[in-house]
Amino acid sequence: MKNICDWNNCSKEGNYKAPKEKDNSKNFRLLCLDHVKEFNKNWNYFSGMNDSQIMDFLRSDMTWHKPTQSFSSSDNFFKVLWNNALKDDINKNKFDEQIDNMNRFKFNHNDIKAFSILGIAVGIKWNKIQEKFKKLVKKFHPDMNAGNKKFEDKLKLITLAYTQLKNTYREKIDT
Repeated sequence: MKNICDWNNCSKEGNYKAPKEKDNSKNFRLLCLDHVKEFNKNWNYFSGMNDSQIMDFLRSDMTWHKPTQSFSSSDNFFKVLWNNALKDDINKNKFDEQIDNMNRFKFNHNDIKAFSILGIAVGIKWNKIQEKFKKLVKKFHPDMNAGNKKFEDKLKLITLAYTQLKNTYREKIDT
């Protein structure tokens, strides 16, 4: 069966697909070679769109029009970890009383590994841990390293270590 060109009053064979609408749907019409050339010459996907709509489409086109999770989205693992690390809710008064006694506590394997990742001595005072963490964040932050994934991964590891110690120190001073 022969397909007839879907152009006004054309009786030639329609072998070439042309979109019916601008919605990226699978709907198309079949045109002959002459009419598909004319169609393509006059085709403007963006006709009827304002500049803002065109820019939105182009931005979305960079991710194949698929939803993406930005770093700033609320459920991003690293953002949740980062916010928890920065939230300093340790009871300062109780903490100051107990801090000199930290060396008498036993630290588990994860704590010792966290001290090692941060490059600090086991049982060091909390304010020294905070200072070291801030230095490492400045050193390994992706903005300081042209977005290099290697540094981003290192920063995640540092943040996990800091969070581990923060939780451990909080437990030890609350008991």
